[in-house]
This record gives sequence, structure tokens and C-alpha cells, in this order.
Amino acid sequence: MDEFRQDAVRIALSSGLMHRPITDNFGVGMSTLNQWITAYRDIDVVSKEDLSHANDNDRLRNEIRLLKEERDILKKATQFFARQKPSGCRALRRMFSTTVLAASFDVVA
Repeated sequence: MDEFRQDAVRIALSSGLMHRPITDNFGVGMSTLNQWITAYRDIDVVSKEDLSHANDNDRLRNEIRLLKEERDILKKATQFFARQKPSGCRALRRMFSTTVLAASFDVVA
């Protein structure tokens, strides 16, 4: 394998970049890069440490995606509940205020 292909495969496997910027930088097509990766994946192009970092990056990207989805769901839930009419709020305020007043009288007495 020539050095040019080796560099392209090494960067594609270890950088964590999408393939499009790599193909643009190397001036090759997506299918060409994918063929090189398939052909040279088993050759020791990427060090074990770089491969470990690439796997960690993939795992962290998936975790970030999941956390963003959860955040978006919570934002929507917050917006939903903020639009709800506060039907039981008066009763809760009344109950809370009498509890606070009773507690303050207990402290004073």
C-alpha cells in the first residue's frame, strides 16, 4: 500500500472525522476511500492506541447524541407543563403557607 492511501485510511479510521472532509482534502471520491478502508483495515495502519481513542470517540459521540435527545425531551415537557393552567396551585400555596406559618409558630413557642 502506498503512503498516500495509508495516510488517508489512517486518518479516516482514527480522526473521528466524517469521510466527506477527508475525501475533499485528499481529492478522492467517497467510494474510493471506502474501498481503501475495506481493503486496508486489517493491515496495522492505525496504532492500537489510536484505535482505542477512535472507539472512545465513537462511544462518546453516541452518549452525547443520547443526552441531547433527553435534553430536547425535557425542554418539550417543560414547555408543555408551563402552558398548563395552574388549577391546583392555589390549594398547594394555601397548604404550603399554613404549614410554614405553623412551623414558624412552633419555633417561636
